[in-house]
Amino acid sequence: MTIRIVLAGATGWVGKALVAAIAQAPDLSLVGAVSRKAAGQDAGEAAGVGRLGVTISGAIAEALAAPSDVLIDYTKPDSVKHHALTAIAHGRHVVIGTSGLSAQDYDTIDIAAKDKQRGVLAAGNFSITATLLRRFALEAARYVPDVEVIDYAHAGKPDTPSGTGRELGELLAQARQKPTSKPVDQLGGVRETRGGAIGQPTPVQVHSVRVPSYVLSCEAIFGAPDERLVIRHDAGGSAAPYVAGTLLAARRVSGFVGVRRGLDSVLD
Repeated sequence: MTIRIVLAGATGWVGKALVAAIAQAPDLSLVGAVSRKAAGQDAGEAAGVGRLGVTISGAIAEALAAPSDVLIDYTKPDSVKHHALTAIAHGRHVVIGTSGLSAQDYDTIDIAAKDKQRGVLAAGNFSITATLLRRFALEAARYVPDVEVIDYAHAGKPDTPSGTGRELGELLAQARQKPTSKPVDQLGGVRETRGGAIGQPTPVQVHSVRVPSYVLSCEAIFGAPDERLVIRHDAGGSAAPYVAGTLLAARRVSGFVGVRRGLDSVLD
């Protein structure tokens, strides 16, 4: 059975690569696309892969008017929650590749998805190696409670931390035991230099670096007496690492109900 996809953010960095990949996949079909700046254009032509016969819409509701199965969203943090809830209300499953949503946002989306018996798969990073970073870091957290996260991105990235860093911090906060580091509220000086506390019940300090030359990198630093472990993911300048994972998510998202976080939730 062919999975019919609506792609929001079709003219973005990852979106263009997804348009090309969906067009080539025998089990996937692009039936709708969303991009305010390219509304009215053919999605294939806008992505540089030739005419596909799919007209880009300027709004999510317009794109969802055509029959479809899955919305893939690669837009912006201030749009993705509305897009996801709108798609769920229209009976679609959702794959979220946009970063910037909070745990509370996902709770709201989860309630809506369960009400409509739809699946939502969200990941701050759909690359396989970023997924392995999460898996290995969670394994390490079982044995080493002292961990902090550093996420790196280009100077223009609008959200901090990145979706990769936020998700990693939230997961580690659930998995680790009480650390030995002094609580931030007991420190003097400029407390903000200790980063932001992410997750519950044992928050993890997450630090964001925004300078030119980075695309996206994220590392978990574990410390124990007289030894240290660093687990790090670095992305290059191509969107290719995110495409395969996103399409895998689109193929798997109809197999469950509610929100799942991270590609590793369906990887096996």
